[in-house]
Amino acid sequence: MAREELPVLYTMSEIFVYPSLYEGFGLPVLEAMSCGARVIMSKVSSLPEVGGDAAMYFDPNSPEQLTNLMLQLSFDAPLLKILSEKSLAQAQKFSWKKTAKETLAVLTTLAVNAT
Repeated sequence: MAREELPVLYTMSEIFVYPSLYEGFGLPVLEAMSCGARVIMSKVSSLPEVGGDAAMYFDPNSPEQLTNLMLQLSFDAPLLKILSEKSLAQAQKFSWKKTAKETLAVLTTLAVNAT
């Protein structure tokens, strides 16, 4: 699949499920949210920080929890709409420009403290 096809898939999906056992950050979740995807993801590592209150969470070792969330969303159109709106808002909190500025600030502080 070509990289440019991902936004179409995210946008057309009913639910984006991310059953990760460990994540360094969770960029696929943020990509999906920036397209308004409704997200169900593992409640591990940094994922709750990325998803905030715009996602629904489950224990990745509990297929029952995942199944219940998927069923809940499948039959709750108003909740799907709310999560889509929240996803778009949550994605706006992150940007490469903000990341670069914050990284530069940390590196500058480290350099000043090292001297």
